[in-house]
Amino acid sequence: MQLSFTNYRKTFGAVEVLKINNLYLDSSIYWVKGENGSGKSTLLKSIAGIINFEGEIKLNDFNSQRKTVEFRKLVNFAEAEPLFPEFLTGKDMVDLFAEAKNASSFQTEFYLNEMKMQTYINEPIGAYSSGMLKKLSLVLAFLGNPQLILLDEPLITLDTDSLQILYKWIEKKYTEEGVSFLISSHQALDLDETLARKTLLVENRTLNLLEC
Repeated sequence: MQLSFTNYRKTFGAVEVLKINNLYLDSSIYWVKGENGSGKSTLLKSIAGIINFEGEIKLNDFNSQRKTVEFRKLVNFAEAEPLFPEFLTGKDMVDLFAEAKNASSFQTEFYLNEMKMQTYINEPIGAYSSGMLKKLSLVLAFLGNPQLILLDEPLITLDTDSLQILYKWIEKKYTEEGVSFLISSHQALDLDETLARKTLLVENRTLNLLEC
């Protein structure tokens, strides 16, 4: 995987919130650090194609704004505070994402069972707690065959057991399938120290790769 930014710029009205002139990221697990309001979520949403921006973001040979379908098939995203239609069930969302991402029934069942979601997956999302919503968003982010998974504050609202399951998923996806991660978090990632990890700092309205 190679993720590149060229003359990237995001503004809200007249306010510039993030600017990246040229940056190239190779395959790895990236911890995205930054203060509240620094632009971490803006960065991830830009890569995911949720918000518009100036400039160019490419994953391998696919430009996010020109090869939109091809690009989005390779990128999965879990928001910090996920919002889903409350009248749908968790299974409805899983089925929709599984079809869009060409995920097998074996894969969906594996992730649901790992997070112990089977007891409530058929209930309307409007009845879900914040922890249940977080688990659903994480399951959706791991479906299919992405090359890059974006996780915005994935550690919040998860219980200890679920956190360990998430870490196992990340390590397995990276070591066995070569999937890269950009993970924004206010706390350090408790991953295996032997894994290749790098740190991205969002500060002063720009993004920098810190030296290891």
